[in-house]
Amino acid sequence: MQTTTPPRSKTGLTRRSRAALVGTGIAVTATVMAVPLVTTRSDGKAPHVGLVIPEGWRTGQIYAAIDKALGVPPGSARKSLPKAHLKLPRDAQGNPEGYLFPASYPLQKGASPESVLRYMVDTANERFGGGTITAGAQRHALTGYQAVTIASIVQAEAAAKADMAKVARVVFNRLERGMPLQMDSTLNYALKRSTLHTSVRDTKIASPYNSYRSVGLPPTPISNPGEDAMRATLNPAPGNWLYFVTVKPGDTRFTASYEEQQRNVAEFNRLRAAR
Repeated sequence: MQTTTPPRSKTGLTRRSRAALVGTGIAVTATVMAVPLVTTRSDGKAPHVGLVIPEGWRTGQIYAAIDKALGVPPGSARKSLPKAHLKLPRDAQGNPEGYLFPASYPLQKGASPESVLRYMVDTANERFGGGTITAGAQRHALTGYQAVTIASIVQAEAAAKADMAKVARVVFNRLERGMPLQMDSTLNYALKRSTLHTSVRDTKIASPYNSYRSVGLPPTPISNPGEDAMRATLNPAPGNWLYFVTVKPGDTRFTASYEEQQRNVAEFNRLRAAR
């Protein structure tokens, strides 16, 4: 997480952590779970595993993967949303981002895009809608949808599973202080890209997902998180960190000091220039 803006002292909500330094983001390939889709085969044989969704993928990537796995024309999954009647939170306003649960899905003959989407959302509701998750969200004064939104940021920003709880703490600390999150992952979502390189010009775009300018959480999740990211969101590590940056693989540094963050960022830039 890289920043050019010192912390503000007032309290409030926020958004940000410069992903340009942190993240594997969309490239995270998580451990996936096999879940049965629709029905089992009548001959007792294992169904064909035709769809693998890694943790951190966005809806656009998932729609394309569904279309390819089912052998249907591009755009079919997206167009099937109105017919799928997905059981989404009211706050989602029909947008399944964050609720297309990452897993390995066996596809049965005759499966349709809407049946696949329904099963993925039902799986997310099962994983994210239980009593433990709900109690955890309430403990942090969050709705379930807000918890999924934070988990999606944690998923995109954390360079490793071990960093997730610390990234979550940075998000909460910034929210509590009224600091913008300044997360490159949310900016990348607005720009429909995934990159570690963010320019000053990028940070000035007009978008509710531009967490360099907007305070608080983005209006929707920015990816589809897995259970590790949700677990980290509901159980953030104790700490006063406000910044983080992955200087090099395996070396993510968290700090509460703006000056120390700038030194870490300078080291990141030196290493990047030397590649």
